[in-house]
Order: sequence, then C-alpha cells, then structure tokens
Amino acid sequence: MNRIEWHESCKIGVDFIDKEHKTLFSTMNKLLRISENEEKSEWVCQEGVKYLKNHTLEHFEHEEEYMRSINYSEYKIHKRLHDDFRNITLPALEREMEETGYSLESIRHFLGVCIGWVVAHTQTEDLAITGRRKSKWANIPHEEEKEALEQAIVQLVDDIYHLKAKLISEQYAGEDFGEVVCCRFIYSGQQKEKWEITLVYEKYLLLKIVGDILNTQYLRVDDMVVNITRYISRQFLERIRENFPSVDLFKLEKESLLSYEQLVSSFERANPACSLLFDTGNGYFAFCANSSESIRGKIVPNINPDNAMQAINQFLSQERPVPKNILVVDDSDFMRARIVKLLSESYNVSEASSSIAAISSIAVNRPDLIVLDYEMPVCDGRQALEMIRSEKNTADIPVVFLTGKGDRESVQKVMALKPEGYLLKSMPDEEIRKYIDALFAKKKEK
Repeated sequence: MNRIEWHESCKIGVDFIDKEHKTLFSTMNKLLRISENEEKSEWVCQEGVKYLKNHTLEHFEHEEEYMRSINYSEYKIHKRLHDDFRNITLPALEREMEETGYSLESIRHFLGVCIGWVVAHTQTEDLAITGRRKSKWANIPHEEEKEALEQAIVQLVDDIYHLKAKLISEQYAGEDFGEVVCCRFIYSGQQKEKWEITLVYEKYLLLKIVGDILNTQYLRVDDMVVNITRYISRQFLERIRENFPSVDLFKLEKESLLSYEQLVSSFERANPACSLLFDTGNGYFAFCANSSESIRGKIVPNINPDNAMQAINQFLSQERPVPKNILVVDDSDFMRARIVKLLSESYNVSEASSSIAAISSIAVNRPDLIVLDYEMPVCDGRQALEMIRSEKNTADIPVVFLTGKGDRESVQKVMALKPEGYLLKSMPDEEIRKYIDALFAKKKEK
C-alpha cells in the first residue's frame, strides 16, 4: 500500500474545508507509512492516531459552524453522521488499539475504517453542502419508485466510486458472477419496521475501487479492503436514505459479512423485494433490499465494536471452493465440444486442437488435469505426453487419454505409457463425468 489518493473531485469549493480535507488525507498517509514500519514504537503510533483524531474532531466543529452560517437545510443529518463517527466509531477503534498495544492488525482496522468513512463522506455529504450532490425522490408514484432507485444507485456509484454503472437485471437472484464480498445491513425504520439491505461486490470491482483510493494495485481482498468497503457501503446507504425517503433506513441495528453460500441461503429464505444487478465495466455490483416481513433467522454473527477484527478475519479465512482447471486436447471439433459441454458445469474447461497448441496453453495456464486424445495427426498423444513429462514444471500434471479404440491390444498400448487413466470416446456422457469426478475426489483424499 502506498498512499491514499486525493481526487480533485473531492473539492467542494470552500477553501478552509478543502484545506482541512487535504490535511486529513495527508495525516492518514503518514499513518499508513507508520503502520508499514515494524520498528515504529507504540508511542509513535499512539501519537499519530491522537493527531488524526484531534484534527478530525476540530474539522467537524469547523464544518458544522460553516453549515450553520449558511443555514444549510441538511445540517441535522450531516451533524448526526459526525456524531456517530466521533462518539461511537472513533472511541471503539481507539479502545481496540489500546487493548492490543497498538498492534499492526488494530491499526489497519482503524485506518481501513477511517479511509472508507472519510473518502465516502467527503464525496457525498460534504459535496452536498454546496448543492452539488443533492437530489430527492419524494412523492414518487409507486410504479416509478424502482426506476428512481435505479437512477439513484447509478448516480451514487458515479459519485462515490467514480464508475459508470449500467443496470443489467431487475431480478438478480444470487447468480454466481465470481468471488464476491457481501455486506449485509439491517436497519429499523421510524415506525419500527425492519429493512435488510445487502450490497454485493465482485472481487475485481473492490480491488479497483480500493486500489484507486490507495493509489496502488491491490491483488487480493484483505482486512483493509473489507473495512474500507464496509464504511463506504454505510455512506452509500446513508445517501439512499437521505435521497429516497420511501426506503426508511432510520437506524443501523446490525451488520454482517456474508459468504456467497450465505448470500444464496438468504435468497432461498426469502426472495428480495428489490434486487438489482449493475455492471460497472470493472466488475458487477448488486443492491438487494427486503422489508421486515421477509427477515427471518440468524445467518451469521453480527459485527460489533468488540468483535470486528475477529469477524473480518473469520470471513477472510472462509475458502470458497475453486473449480479445477481441465484442458481438453482433441483434433476433432465435435469431440472437444462434447467434452467441454459435459464438464463445464463443474470445472473450468479450456481446449486445444493439437498437441502443439496444448503445450502452449499449458505454459500460460497450468491445468489440474489434461484429457488428451491418443490418436492425433502430426504429433499424437504419446508424443504430447512425453513433452509434458520432459518439463519439470508440468511433469506432475495428471493426463487421462481419450481413445476411440477399446480392444485389449489398443488399451494395453495406451496404459503402457502410465497415464492417470483412459476414457473411451464411445462411453456415455454420464460415465465420463463420473470418472472425472471420482478422479478428483480420489486425489483430494490423498
């Protein structure tokens, strides 16, 4: 991680507020550098945190004084967000760092929350002071509410993430679009009704968002990414709340992180009343909302100030099964298409039409298994197997021969090369699928 990036779009046009925002960004950058230096003492970290906290509180006071001076209509809402951060969030994070002796993990948690909150707040609530981010969808006819919500989300994705979103489904039902991070929030309304909101981010979208914020290239989802995402998501929903009164998100009661499997389970429990899927050009994003009638049961433990680090680490340690990679090599277009179609439901399947093409493919994308046609022109399966075994990096890749000849002599010739096994092209599809499944199951047991 290098530094948090100050975007010109963060400027609101009020000189002293812009100057204080830049100081906040600069202070967080210093703390990022401190957190990466293991030789820095607890005292240095403590002083850095204290400086950031004091400047933040002073900035809140100055900003609130300015809002009062211009009779800003949303002053109470803006001040409430400040109060939540200074009276609840900051003290909880500070207590966590003190109890752990300013451990690296607790400082990363502190910075992740601060960065997520400050970036999103600067680009939504603070810009709204000058009227640049203010629009309400009030008194909308029922049939037009969903369209208005779609427009609000597209605008917020642009405001907060600087990405152009496009609605691609009004009925997202938990379809798998890769590795995801799901943030679930349960709110109570002013009339005590409940709202369950889940924001689903594709992994690559999050890495793009956080990479841009921190001006670096992120390659994996870690605790910093999750904490920034949590607090950007909260600000996202605050804007929905303010600008779309019919979604009555009065008070945040519970927050949790869902795995993809838990997300699917929640859809099975109750289909969301509103479930929208967007494409940002850098990954997918879904907004799912349910009213109180559909909220049932406890899916996962809730995140609170006392268990946040533990809950996040537990979430990150959950491994979603990664499909095995299979390379199908056959000079017959028909046979390749058949095997690819047969195995694609459970595996990532690539194909090559010759032994030479297969060797090139293996060098770029190492498969977990090669299904190799034994009878091919120019360079047959036997020669391809020899080339695969001649290289140290590929010698251990299991190979299953695919052959059209099932007589005893032909089978003995194939098995003399000691492949992982063989498949007859005449075998029924179900038997081929079972054979491949059993092969991987056997390897897993070992």
